[in-house]
Amino acid sequence: MRIVCPTCQKILEDVASDFGPRPFCSMRCKQIDLGNWFDERYVISRPIEPEDLEEDPGLLERLYKEN
Repeated sequence: MRIVCPTCQKILEDVASDFGPRPFCSMRCKQIDLGNWFDERYVISRPIEPEDLEEDPGLLERLYKEN
């Protein structure tokens, strides 16, 4: 599996599916992302609607897993 880190844009090739920091390249980048949420640099523009879950069935699971 290939990962492009959303924080630093580093590309990792051949990453195991159980790679802990995924979708980030490291725990450092994962923590930076979490800090950005806590500092309100990121915001959700609107509440999640049922249609969003139809488009992306794993959305809620990923949101809860990342926190």
